[in-house]
Amino acid sequence: MDESVIDKLKILAESAKYDVSCSSSGTTRSNQKGGIGNAAGWGICHSFAEDGRCISLLKIMLTNHCIYDCAYCINRRSNDLKRATFSVTELVNLTIEFYRRNYIEGLFLSSGVVRNPDYTMERLVRVAKDLRLVHRFNGYIHLKSIPGASRELVNEAGLYADRLSVNIEIPNEKSLQLLAPEKDFQSVFKPMSYIQQGVLESAEERKKYRYAPRFAPAGQSTQMIVGATAETDKDILQLSSALYQRPSMKRVYYSGYIPVNTYDNRLPVLKQAPLVRENRLYQADWLLRFYQFKVDEIVNDAYPDLDLEVDPKLSWALRNPQAFPVDINRADYEMLLRVPGIGVKSAKLILVSRRYGRLGASQLKKMGIVMKKAQYFITCNELPVRTINELSPLSVRSLLSRKPGRKADDRQQVIQFEE
Repeated sequence: MDESVIDKLKILAESAKYDVSCSSSGTTRSNQKGGIGNAAGWGICHSFAEDGRCISLLKIMLTNHCIYDCAYCINRRSNDLKRATFSVTELVNLTIEFYRRNYIEGLFLSSGVVRNPDYTMERLVRVAKDLRLVHRFNGYIHLKSIPGASRELVNEAGLYADRLSVNIEIPNEKSLQLLAPEKDFQSVFKPMSYIQQGVLESAEERKKYRYAPRFAPAGQSTQMIVGATAETDKDILQLSSALYQRPSMKRVYYSGYIPVNTYDNRLPVLKQAPLVRENRLYQADWLLRFYQFKVDEIVNDAYPDLDLEVDPKLSWALRNPQAFPVDINRADYEMLLRVPGIGVKSAKLILVSRRYGRLGASQLKKMGIVMKKAQYFITCNELPVRTINELSPLSVRSLLSRKPGRKADDRQQVIQFEE
């Protein structure tokens, strides 16, 4: 491999690491005769398949040159760092070479914006198009749609990519204007709507014509930076919930702000990335998507931010002791999902198992229920401990939160914003 390409690879792979809006997608694009690659059964990322196998992809930028000067971005125009740009041919050949060596199973491609959004987007589309049509590559491709790109280019990208993403980055337009005055929400949400329309039109076409081309079959995703601005978790989750109402939106990713541009006084003073808060947002996101929770049940005006000491589901249970204890042998599916320690699979297993007899603690343990949490919120054939109402929410919280004397987790610092 040419040394200049290797040098570019080192620079642009490093520049791409801050974008987390990719993961296992569940798309299926099986191999065809005469082609190479196969994305059947998995999504591609540094993630894990159902069998525990690590899924790999080439996560890279086309270029880290950028016309924008966003305060939170390492690749901002004013930063003094090594810059590089792949030609379309170089990046296509690099992807194929890595695939042939069994280094990767797919491609995640993003880019800084050079010249204008359409010029950059056109080059991204050319990479995907050459891989599909020239090299007949059937592996997974995730393309980052450039904010402000035209509808024609977004539509073309959807014909060759498995998934498209447009990153919101900052969850409030006023804050976005502060940190990235050259951007606005319209430039972000327009490509999102183009993707959504393309997905819906493709679905209708395939109802009529079996072999009609698929448009971004794995849908779209987006990313929000957490901790760079003063938005509460309520603000973030309300936006996420609204995005999930769109049929094409599959994932919202949360990226704890990494203080890479500490010289900019528009940015908060953080000791390090707010990783605990990021994790709690992912847990809350899971509740929205799979546990039938509403945003105002997780966070509201009284509790605008997630509890960093306990997970959001346990936090809700502690605030609503009147809903417990739940009788495992009688409760419906929706109520079982609200019990701390019971997941989607175990709730379904409870519904099936109790047809054959009353369930006790030993059976629940075998189903994988986390009895350390669940025991305070349920009743069954036998109950070895007192429930939340016999104790108190505060007592249960102290039992389930961190142990006394344990060193405080300082990964989530109080954020100080410059005036």
